[in-house]
Amino acid sequence: MTWQEIVNNKDLANLPFKIETNEFGQVVMSPTKYIHGIYQSRLAKLIEQFLTNGITSSETAIATRKGVKVPDVAWSSYAFFNLHCDELDLSEAPELCAEIVSPGNTVKEIAGKRKLYFERGALEVWTCDLSGNMNFYDVNGELEVSRLAPKFPESIEIKVPKT
Repeated sequence: MTWQEIVNNKDLANLPFKIETNEFGQVVMSPTKYIHGIYQSRLAKLIEQFLTNGITSSETAIATRKGVKVPDVAWSSYAFFNLHCDELDLSEAPELCAEIVSPGNTVKEIAGKRKLYFERGALEVWTCDLSGNMNFYDVNGELEVSRLAPKFPESIEIKVPKT
């Protein structure tokens, strides 16, 4: 299936799964937990606080040599946005791609996605686990802090008042 066919398919439109493709054009669906979406939303809000000269997006389709991959959160500069805003699946990766790592993800899978995002031009890839712990990477490996947002917290707290 092409990405256009997937986007146009009404049967796939409201599934509670993240949809990507593999290198053979096969649809890959990954179920997510409620907490995954909470961290995804919180991460997007925090990125916009620390990187003010661009825009965040969620579930952004990126064409890679191994199919269409969809980071949970992406940040792009306004210049990148203006160049690519009309693309269905991006020909280049936004400057920052972030993944919420769930128990179903393997280390190999996330490392493979990082590599694909870097091949498509990402400057950094961040991961957040389901405890809120952040890891930052550039093309050379793990960073102590993000170069794009050096003051970004090392972990994300989800504070909810008890009822």
